[in-house]
Amino acid sequence: MTFSAHISHDAVLRARVALLGSGKPLLAERVAAYRILARVSPLAYLPLLAGALRKYGAREFAHEPAIQLALLAESVAAAREMYAREPGRAGLLIDALRAYGGQLARMERRAEARAADEEITRLVAGEG
Repeated sequence: MTFSAHISHDAVLRARVALLGSGKPLLAERVAAYRILARVSPLAYLPLLAGALRKYGAREFAHEPAIQLALLAESVAAAREMYAREPGRAGLLIDALRAYGGQLARMERRAEARAADEEITRLVAGEG
């Protein structure tokens, strides 16, 4: 995941309005807004993006394993970026990796699931 300062000011404003509008925005709308806002305020929005992507995949794409896996991979990428910025936020990355590894296991991609588990073990041990 790459983050760029070259994002439209209008896109940022639309994302903020979507989150602050009347009522609670749909999960898909929150994911879209967080994707934009994480580029300009990563410390504030990367954790929200990572969590929303996990929920979005589970709720909206449980019947589409490949789409769910892609959303979980994006969640892991956001969590990794957050961990790189704030190593004290390992829990966010561990949660993302658990969800990702679980989906890999359900898809019978055992070697990749094992790699996610090994990364979790290193994080828990404090080896990053």
